[in-house]
Amino acid sequence: MRYNKIRKMDISNGPGVRVSIFMQGCTFNCKNCFNPETHSFDGGKEFTDETINRVLELCANENVEGLSILGGEPMHPKNIDGTTRLAKFFKEKYPNKTLWAWSGFLYETLMDKEILKYLDVLVDGQYVDDLSNPLLKWKGSSNQRVIDVQKSLKENKIILFED
Repeated sequence: MRYNKIRKMDISNGPGVRVSIFMQGCTFNCKNCFNPETHSFDGGKEFTDETINRVLELCANENVEGLSILGGEPMHPKNIDGTTRLAKFFKEKYPNKTLWAWSGFLYETLMDKEILKYLDVLVDGQYVDDLSNPLLKWKGSSNQRVIDVQKSLKENKIILFED
């Protein structure tokens, strides 16, 4: 597994100041994707335990509200194990900080995945250029959903995130 970049102070991918990691590799290739450099599974850098430790160290900053995991596609079968490990370690170390992720896969297709145990918010669905709207909060196109994962799991139905 590989990652493209880490932002240590990101204010555009979730609420507050966040650490963001962009996973490398995506097969969706959405038209006008904002991150086409993350599509190749061969690009970026190797994702290792050292990468996880670096992300966790950056999240220790008291000004950081949480971690955002984007891509590429963090939930792709080639990436989901590493994404899940990072999410698990993050929530164990920072149970009061929020964990957000973006995925082209729908929530319904991820329901049997361990990753959902750790996510606070999932922005799901592929970006659709014809449904693009720059006024949308936390998503690029109107088909995407901003889901409160823990409430959705508890109520066994999709509950949208309200901020």
